[in-house]
Amino acid sequence: MRRDDRMMEKFGKIDLHLHLDGSLSAETVLKLAQKGHVELPADTPEGLRPYLTAKNDCGSLNEYLKCFDIPLAVLQTAENLRVAAYDLGLGLAKRGLRYGEIRFAPQLHRQKGLTQEEAVQVVLAGLERAAHEAKKAVCKAGQGICLRAILCCMRGDGLRAENLETVRVASRYLGKGVVAVDLAGAEALYPTDDYEEEFRYARSLGIPFTIHAGEADGAKSIWKALEFGAARIGHGVRAIEDEELMEELKRQGCALEMCPSSNLQTKAVGSLSEYPLRKYLEHGIKVTVNSDNMTVSDTWVGKEFALLSQEYGLTKEEAGKLLENAEWAAFGIS
Repeated sequence: MRRDDRMMEKFGKIDLHLHLDGSLSAETVLKLAQKGHVELPADTPEGLRPYLTAKNDCGSLNEYLKCFDIPLAVLQTAENLRVAAYDLGLGLAKRGLRYGEIRFAPQLHRQKGLTQEEAVQVVLAGLERAAHEAKKAVCKAGQGICLRAILCCMRGDGLRAENLETVRVASRYLGKGVVAVDLAGAEALYPTDDYEEEFRYARSLGIPFTIHAGEADGAKSIWKALEFGAARIGHGVRAIEDEELMEELKRQGCALEMCPSSNLQTKAVGSLSEYPLRKYLEHGIKVTVNSDNMTVSDTWVGKEFALLSQEYGLTKEEAGKLLENAEWAAFGIS
């Protein structure tokens, strides 16, 4: 790696869009599978990684999402969820991050009897332990890391009751480790428009929220998220299609959580040469850079800055503005 690229990695201090299940290392998955007696297609990290990482020729978001099957299989017990959150949080600290918002859908971890609330409790415990140990052992000379959780509602058939329970649980732990709710899943198959009730409920409880929008669906998905009251937008790549929408994002100060490697893999964008990040910056939109899924996309937030430097010509001034935007947009930085 060039010296300049290493310098750009140092802008990766904040990650606002990071999925727990998509960011578990192969080593952690193997450890959790052994604890949970889950059969895997390989018994070494090297053999397992191809099953956890999206292929370079990944054709769509739906294909990308298949890489979550194995991590979800091992994340069905309280102990495994706690260990997973701890391992990820400590790993972020070792990379030099000072703030991370880890998102997950508690309803996806109920196959062996956990309630959503129990799933949230153990993830928060794992993140808290990681932050404590990072401050004590890894970052003695620095400020440590602050780790917070975002709870995801899910797109899909017949999930209304589960989603409303996710919002209820988020309200119980808001300010106690949870900072927001989200909507994730197959956006093109299940339009944002179908989830008005979930976010009306979140607004009534005073819960901030972000929504995955404008990734696999068009600008209309982002408009709907804004109508619901989203403070941030997950991805938002296709806002570029609508000048009026870009102006509204700027007017509202609604931040975009962009994830370059993931956006390329899911075909939200064809190439970095057409990536709208710089146009968003020039337009005054609060755009940020994030990893999305560290393992599925084989990345981390610092690597995303290096990629943008190498292949997009991102300058240090632009990188500094992106980091400043991330600090401004974070739900849990007071």
